[in-house]
Amino acid sequence: MAKCENCGKKTMFGQSRSFSMKATKRKFRPNLQKVQVMEGGRMVQKTLCTKCIKRMARV
Repeated sequence: MAKCENCGKKTMFGQSRSFSMKATKRKFRPNLQKVQVMEGGRMVQKTLCTKCIKRMARV
């Protein structure tokens, strides 16, 4: 399933509204990227959201 391995962010559900305000279901997907991260002295591939990638780059 599409989920950030750091913060747990995953797909959320909501509604699209047309001009007549008719509701149709839609998905809000997080921007997930596969990145290599140093963990415990070795490189590990993780699926992270872009917000977590930005936070890791700051530290």
